[in-house]
Amino acid sequence: MIYFISDAHLGVPDHKSSLEREKLLVQLLDKAAKDATEIFLLGDIFDFWFEYKSVVPKGFVRLLGKIAQITDSGIPVHYFRGNHDMWIFGYFEQELGVILHDKPVERKINGKLFFIAHGDGLGKGDRGYKILKKVFSSPISRKLFSFLHPGFGTSLALYFSRKSRMATGKKDEVFLGEENERLLGFCKEMVKIKPYNYFIFGHRHLAMDLPVSQNARYINTGEWVKDFSYAVFDGDQVKLKFFKKEQR
Repeated sequence: MIYFISDAHLGVPDHKSSLEREKLLVQLLDKAAKDATEIFLLGDIFDFWFEYKSVVPKGFVRLLGKIAQITDSGIPVHYFRGNHDMWIFGYFEQELGVILHDKPVERKINGKLFFIAHGDGLGKGDRGYKILKKVFSSPISRKLFSFLHPGFGTSLALYFSRKSRMATGKKDEVFLGEENERLLGFCKEMVKIKPYNYFIFGHRHLAMDLPVSQNARYINTGEWVKDFSYAVFDGDQVKLKFFKKEQR
């Protein structure tokens, strides 16, 4: 079994709700550890993360410890940098043993061709965001941010993160139609180039399982804030699941 999880946005909107989501995520990882051959964390697991030279963000000890326990047991854990946690550097590799990814990954698993990514910046349009991402991911931006005191820097980043979420509102929770779903359009272009079977993304905050072609599907893992959704590949097909519903 291969598990795909994304967009927990731990750290917001407050400590109590974040901790509740973190505990549920740890429960899922406990479950996954029993039968997983690999686990893919597709980004934005944290609402903000920046690694100073000798300082890491406060909190999240349950999740970090669980990831380390899983990798120590020999199960590979892949972590994709998202748009909220793009400033993860070497700490996760050195301390948690994860395999860190900056770019989409193409994998053939059990004869199925996968294209796996966080999902931000893919497809046509959204030029403003793509420029902004290049600016924030540049070594100069990282260096300049590192000069800020950790307490101030983290508070500032979380403030702008909340402002961004307030601006989008419920748009992330609504299906925009096939012609307006940027990631679906990206999949349809990519399947013309290679015979992909599965495109697995996060970022969109809406769990989706949509046909791309006769032999390909677009799976979005949704989010771990309201729906608590994730995806599993059982060796034959990918299925969307909802953890809280399973618990009931």
